[in-house]
Amino acid sequence: MKGRYMSGIKFTRRGVIAASGAALMTPQILRAQEVGQAAREFSNEAPVSRNASSFATQRWQDHFDSLGKGAIVADTISRALHYWSADGQIYKVYPTSVPATEELTKRGYTEIVRKKEGPDWTPTASMMERFPHYKYMPPGPDNPLGTHAMYLSWPAYIIHGTHDTRKIGRRSSDGCIGLYNEKIEELFGMCPVGTQVRVI
Repeated sequence: MKGRYMSGIKFTRRGVIAASGAALMTPQILRAQEVGQAAREFSNEAPVSRNASSFATQRWQDHFDSLGKGAIVADTISRALHYWSADGQIYKVYPTSVPATEELTKRGYTEIVRKKEGPDWTPTASMMERFPHYKYMPPGPDNPLGTHAMYLSWPAYIIHGTHDTRKIGRRSSDGCIGLYNEKIEELFGMCPVGTQVRVI
């Protein structure tokens, strides 16, 4: 006899194996259902607006009364620079390097007061105290300011390029905001002197 009867129910070897497998799979099915439910609940939450680089977008209205000649927010936490044109038609986000320490980080409102393509670089007095081997650098591939620099009203604070692409996305500067050379070239062309800047 291939099957057995118990209380009017027929049991076969194949049926017992299938039932055992179903019992073993039940916890995994329930967990999968729970995960699926959580995913559905998560997907119903209000989405965070992000750009192609996965940085959370900013609204200029949260930082400035008006766009003026243009506006920049340099976010030292997410390590991104946000730019809006004067007419509000252009919004760009760039990955950046940020100051290496809190002591080197200055936050608040400033503006671009001078621009230089092919900048030279002179270390500040505080840099020389920490790094006595630093010396003046003319424009060129070894210059830490890269190909373009936009000087802020705060002395020695600059938005500039870098030839060392390893620094982007890191806490690696002496107080400045650094961009890839091709990105600072693009930003440089859009920002007139007088562009307002907020560092957060």
